[in-house]
Amino acid sequence: MREHSFEFYSLAFLGIILCRYFVVAGITYWFFYSPVSRLFINPRLRHRPPSWRAIRHDIQLSALAALVFALAAALVLSAHREGATYLYTDPRQYGLWYLGVSYGAVLILQDTYFYFTHRLFHHPKLFGWLHRGHHRSRYPTPWTSFAFDPLEAVVQALFLVGIIFVLPLHFITMIAVLTTMTVWAVLNHLGPDRLPTLFPHHWLGQWVIGPAHHSIHHLKYTVHYGLYFTFWDRLLGTQDPRYSQTLSNFLPDPSDQA
Repeated sequence: MREHSFEFYSLAFLGIILCRYFVVAGITYWFFYSPVSRLFINPRLRHRPPSWRAIRHDIQLSALAALVFALAAALVLSAHREGATYLYTDPRQYGLWYLGVSYGAVLILQDTYFYFTHRLFHHPKLFGWLHRGHHRSRYPTPWTSFAFDPLEAVVQALFLVGIIFVLPLHFITMIAVLTTMTVWAVLNHLGPDRLPTLFPHHWLGQWVIGPAHHSIHHLKYTVHYGLYFTFWDRLLGTQDPRYSQTLSNFLPDPSDQA
C-alpha cells in the first residue's frame, strides 16, 4: 500500500463519504419522494411531506458527521500502515469461510453496540448533547440517514475504529459492513409509508429493522433503538407492541410527542 499522510487520507475519505451520501441518499430520495412514489405510497398512514428546512438541516449535520468518519477512516489506515491493526489483505489468510463469518459477527456486534449507546443517548441529561439534532426530523427522509450529531458520530466511529484492533477483518469485509450500514440507514429513514406494509408482518420483518420500525422511534423516542435487528428491542422490552399489529393502525397518539 502506498504511503500517504494522515491529512491526505482525511481529505480523500471526506470526499468519498460525502459523495456516497449525496449519491445514495439523493437517488433514494428522488425515487421515493417523486411523483412515481404515489403509485405505491400507503395513503392510510400519517406521513408529513418533508420540509426543505429539515432537509437542509440534515445535510448540514451529515457533512459534520462525514468529517468525523473521515478522520476515523484516516486513523484506521494510518494505524494499519504501522502494522497496529488486524486488517488483512489476503483472503486466504483465514480462509474464504471466515469472510462471511466475520461479516456476520461485525453486524451483530455493531447492532449491540448501537442499541445500548443509542438508548444511552436518549437519557435526558445526554439527549441534547448527543442526539437532538438527528431527531429534529420527526418524519425522516433518506437525507436523515447520516445526520448524526458530532459527538454521536464520534461514539459510533469508535466502534468501527476499535473493532479492527480486536478482530481480524479483511478489507472486503469492512467495505461490505460500511455498505450495509449505508444502505440500511437510508432504507430505515424512508418513512413508514414508502415500502409495502407486509414487511413488518413477514417472518423476516419480525427480526429485521425496516422503515416502519425506525419511523416509530422518530415519533415516540422511547422505543426501537436497534440498528439492524429487533432482537435487543424484543428482549429488553423496548419494542412497541403496536408494531406487531396491522401497520395501518399505527397512528401516533398525542402523548407520543418529544
